[in-house]
Amino acid sequence: MAMAIRIRVLLLFLFFLSLSHLTFSLYQDQVGLMDWHQQYIGKVKHAVFHTQKAGRKRVVVSTEENVIASLDLRRGEIFWRHVLGSNDTVNELDIALGKYVITLSSGGKYLRAWNLPDGQMIWESFLPGSTASRSILSIPTNLKDGKDDLILVYGSGSLYAVSSIDGEVLWTKDLASEGIDVQQLIHRHGSNIIYALGFIGSSHFATFEINAKNGELLKHDKVRFTGGFCGDISFLKSDTAVALDSTRSSLVSVRFRDGEISIEQVHISDLLLDSSGVAAILPYKLIEMVAVKVKEFIIFVKLTNEGKFVVVDQIDHTAIISDSLSILEDQQAIALIQHGDNKIQLTVKLVSDWSNHLIKETIYMDCQRGLAQRIFLNNYVRTDRSSGFRALIVMEDHSLLLVQQREIVWSREDGLASIVEVTTSELPLEKDSVSVATVEHSLLEWLKGHVLKLKGTLMLANPDDIAAIQKLRLQSSEKNKMTRDHNGFRKLIIVLTRAGKLFALHTGDGQIVWSVLLNSLRKSQTCEAPNVLTLHQWQVPHHHALDENPSILVLGRCGPNLDSPGVYSIVDANTGKELNSVGPFHSIVQIIPLPHTDSREQRLHLLIDKDWHAHLYPRSPEALAIFQREVGNIYWYSVEADNGILRGHAAKENCILQLPDEYCFGTRNLWSIVFPSESERIIATATRKLNEAVHTQAKVVADQDVMYKYISKNLLFIATVAPQAAGDIGSVTPDESWLVVYLVDTITGRILHRMTHYGSQGPVHAVVSENWVVYHYFNLRAHRYEMSVIEIYDQSRADNKDVLKLVLGKHNLTSAISAYTRTEVVTKQQSYFFSHSVKAISTTSTAKGITSKQLLIGTVGDQVLALDKRFLDPRRTLNPTQAEKEEGIIPLTDSLPIIPQSYVTHALKVEGLRGIVTVPAKLESTTLVFAHGVDLFFTRLAPSKTYDSLTEDFSYALLLITIVALVVAIFVTWILSERKELQEKWR
Repeated sequence: MAMAIRIRVLLLFLFFLSLSHLTFSLYQDQVGLMDWHQQYIGKVKHAVFHTQKAGRKRVVVSTEENVIASLDLRRGEIFWRHVLGSNDTVNELDIALGKYVITLSSGGKYLRAWNLPDGQMIWESFLPGSTASRSILSIPTNLKDGKDDLILVYGSGSLYAVSSIDGEVLWTKDLASEGIDVQQLIHRHGSNIIYALGFIGSSHFATFEINAKNGELLKHDKVRFTGGFCGDISFLKSDTAVALDSTRSSLVSVRFRDGEISIEQVHISDLLLDSSGVAAILPYKLIEMVAVKVKEFIIFVKLTNEGKFVVVDQIDHTAIISDSLSILEDQQAIALIQHGDNKIQLTVKLVSDWSNHLIKETIYMDCQRGLAQRIFLNNYVRTDRSSGFRALIVMEDHSLLLVQQREIVWSREDGLASIVEVTTSELPLEKDSVSVATVEHSLLEWLKGHVLKLKGTLMLANPDDIAAIQKLRLQSSEKNKMTRDHNGFRKLIIVLTRAGKLFALHTGDGQIVWSVLLNSLRKSQTCEAPNVLTLHQWQVPHHHALDENPSILVLGRCGPNLDSPGVYSIVDANTGKELNSVGPFHSIVQIIPLPHTDSREQRLHLLIDKDWHAHLYPRSPEALAIFQREVGNIYWYSVEADNGILRGHAAKENCILQLPDEYCFGTRNLWSIVFPSESERIIATATRKLNEAVHTQAKVVADQDVMYKYISKNLLFIATVAPQAAGDIGSVTPDESWLVVYLVDTITGRILHRMTHYGSQGPVHAVVSENWVVYHYFNLRAHRYEMSVIEIYDQSRADNKDVLKLVLGKHNLTSAISAYTRTEVVTKQQSYFFSHSVKAISTTSTAKGITSKQLLIGTVGDQVLALDKRFLDPRRTLNPTQAEKEEGIIPLTDSLPIIPQSYVTHALKVEGLRGIVTVPAKLESTTLVFAHGVDLFFTRLAPSKTYDSLTEDFSYALLLITIVALVVAIFVTWILSERKELQEKWR
């Protein structure tokens, strides 16, 4: 009996051991197997070094992504950071007392103090004002710990005196009412007088003397300059400024001493020969010197003690200059960067001795980073007591470099914080060739790995073993290989940044496979202000085409306006090589990818210009023949949000141009919908993905009835609001606001469904998938966010409700359907409360569309929440029937649940979240999710669990051991049973 009990216990233990791999928890050694997270800060625009001997050496920066961050000066890692709101732009940044970071943002409205070591906010002050003006922050250099010194802020047309201890606003002086546009604030140590210097109108320079204790205006002086000022000004000293006259052909020096203002003028032509054209004062903070750009040069002009202008140096206009840096003995140093082929030349000079080069170094650099755009200089004392220098350089691709002693100490790819478009590409196929040594090594690693996994399962692994298990899992997963896998998990994520740079990220761990700064999207003589637009897949060869790589199409404009010339590039998706670049050419208002490819599998595209001409690409006879054959079936739509017009278009005969172009076609308007401007304004649109797979058109409901989904790629969702409700939430009352949503067929212009939400307001975020739309908005009456769902069904197939006919194929579902057929549709709609505001919304997509759908919601907390689509079923009722319960319908509640375990990002944040992209894997159960903002996050999701695969870390060896143990146990049990039976027979 005892033997039988032992055997049963052993069998139960082995059984539960075999089930241990079916749990769905995320253990410590599983982190990073299926997801990765990367943190960035964006393009740096302000930087302040903190290199005191005590504490860590760091640099505090602010960026164009509204990020404030403290970086380790040794490795470039982030100590701490804060991502401010999308409209909270940082205007000024400085360090006070050696331990506080002071920031001024939102045009001078918010003044904040942050703790330097850990980034915690110490205090915040709101500085109200309605007059637009420049923002100026003035912090006393002699600010002492414990002393309530003044921090001066000029913003919104007013001067504020703020306490440095608690941020209390001590007094305010409205200077906009005095008519002065302040350019500089001066508060000398020990003085009770504050000087505000600036322009009154365009022809007067003025000084205002203000009492530092109470803000009282003591005195103001102004002097008129007949030539007028153009607005550019540079302060050489506390009592001397240099500006340009209104014609930008003369330098004007302004001196103000003891209340007296004197002005002197000199023509730039008297300083520099062949200086025709307008000049510009560069916005660098230089002491005793000013940098002026004239034609193709930058000249450094110094003002002598006698008030004479002297040209010190002349360099190429592409050079980059740092602000002045105070070094030993109160001397000022300036850094210059001049560009060469794949290198930069860094020079540091003394202002007082311009011919003396403190350093002159050549640094070799990746040409794909482009030109340097900003430089921040810092000094340190070498062991021999001489001055050394380090430079923080911001490159054209928004990357950040620290250069010291001719070497790049570290670099950061912060251009990835400004992604504007995302697509994916397949990796090349793996070639079948394995060596004997590789097989032997793999066998040894296989044995070691399973021994370690067995120790981990039996809880006998020490911390070193756990680390080794994690390493082996990462290696054995093969997720970082540069070839395709049979499940379709390994891909390239191709991203286009605002700087015009392409990155290819591996889905395994987010590593940068290649990057290229596109020449067509760089500033040049033919393209002065490049602006990126979008990217599309250009060529996707079949899996058997081993000699061809996929390629992508990148489009941009040479300017911010719709009528600006366009450019495009074609890039190899596997190598990053720019295969072709064309432009500038005609303007690009709209891009229409067509569902047709040529014999080389290049996808056809229509580029619509400002004159509504359609240009066909690729420009080849074969593509032209395909387009002319299919032109009768090609339609598109355009949305003019400002005018409130929705139009449908089709192509017609060739364009009538001065130069004949057989690849240019005219367009004709098929229909238009005009929304009344006095009652509706378009705020959001959404449509289905072109490559979305739908598994079935029929939906069998609980009563065995059949409903046919209205599946059309021409379905468009449009949301409009009352014009007065187009502002922020709460700007209008519920009676003044309404939200109207439409479902429109873009082929015929027919409005299939219209719904009005009274007392509701935007912003609206929507996603369209299969035959349903989910959208998010704010309900002013309930003071809560809501999410609504609309499902649309094809009523014209109502006769095909016999499930037996559907199974046997005796139906008319295969009959041809015309887009111009007036289809009878029926819609179902339901609304639910949702407790979060939303930044982005998407839905999972799988290869065949069989797997259940999940909504991926980017919350206000910069996390991604996965919400089962069943919660947004319009057929939910309070008391579902038994048949409805079997179908999976959930009982109706007024709110949507937020389950903590449903956060795709776990405890991580995707700061500044802007978009969520989903890509189907080859494995039907799995979808790939990529979220981007200032941070990047990638993971794999299985909305219906991994019903068609085993996990990567499934232990086949343990399964084999379990089976063998069970067989042995059965055999031993059988022997013991036979022996016991024989003994009983002998009794």
